[in-house]
Amino acid sequence: MPKVALYNMSGAQVGELELSDAIFGIKPNVAVLHDAVLMQQASERRGTHKTKGRSEVSGGGRKPWRQKGTGRARQGSIRAPQWVGGGTVFGPTPRSYAYKLPKKVRRLALKSALSSKVLDAQMIVLDELTLAQPKTKDMVSILNNLKAVRKVLIVDRDYNDTIALSARNIPGVKFVSVEGINVLDIMRHDHLIMTKEAVAKVEEVLA
Repeated sequence: MPKVALYNMSGAQVGELELSDAIFGIKPNVAVLHDAVLMQQASERRGTHKTKGRSEVSGGGRKPWRQKGTGRARQGSIRAPQWVGGGTVFGPTPRSYAYKLPKKVRRLALKSALSSKVLDAQMIVLDELTLAQPKTKDMVSILNNLKAVRKVLIVDRDYNDTIALSARNIPGVKFVSVEGINVLDIMRHDHLIMTKEAVAKVEEVLA
């Protein structure tokens, strides 16, 4: 079983924590990680792109000239695609880019992401994370104590308004509960900070 150091909010090591082999100790599947990240990025696309077709542009209600006898090519409308100001052929229309991977693949991707953080020594486990009141300065102090000064994902067992409000104004720092943990967030951030309770909940859910 992989072991990680257990820290308090002052940055001092207070023990060790054994992690589940099946969740934090597998060999990361790079292909599955890639698929999961692409799926989430596709779901984040707004898909609001739009161009006008020939039926949507203004003008062109009658033939520009008669069908025969002018010596010019026949034309039905000045808003056909070959005309300046005409409609676009096969242009983009609003749509959703979202799609889903099988549940087993998504779970494997999450386990691979968590295991990769353990392998790279980028996972920090806290015995607890509590703040008396929302204060960004206190959260910055905790992160400095843990030497997690770049992009940091903080995960607690349940959503905590005090922690969320303290972290939201710090560039590169994001707070989620165990329910909101996902592959894209884990891979985007340099450090993963989890409370001991959050680790237990993840092991319970993914076991």
